[in-house]
Amino acid sequence: MDRIIGIDYGKKRTGLAVSDPLGVFASALDTVDSTKLIDYLKKYAENQRIVRFVIGSPMNLDGRPAEAMASVREFIPILEKAFPGIPISLEDERFTSVLAHRAMIDGGMKASKRKDKASVDRISAAIILQAYLDRCNGSTGTVNPENVPETLSRKHKRR
Repeated sequence: MDRIIGIDYGKKRTGLAVSDPLGVFASALDTVDSTKLIDYLKKYAENQRIVRFVIGSPMNLDGRPAEAMASVREFIPILEKAFPGIPISLEDERFTSVLAHRAMIDGGMKASKRKDKASVDRISAAIILQAYLDRCNGSTGTVNPENVPETLSRKHKRR
């Protein structure tokens, strides 16, 4: 079955998400050590047909690429070499970590589990992929950074 893979790439670990066969819904898949990511994806591709990769594009609030974008740019040619012919799309990943934490809280996840960065990476990958799917399917479910409430912003400190 055709799958789109969402990637929240990081230097140490990478969150992964996968679409349903119809390309409507994204689900968190796994968190992988970034040095083992290509091997993981190749093994995954043995059982599922990957038709596209969607990689989170780290952006600053002003819309310029964030410092972490350099790592993503280094990773893309490696992914292209390992999976020639599979298209790669970039998707703005501003606020995905904040939204991932909110999803964990709303889902009733205990505080000790929310501190697990691997969980945040996986859920962030699902949010990145879902934003891409929504945009491609004509949904208005994508996140406009200007519309994120101050309480979800990293600038807001809970007391």
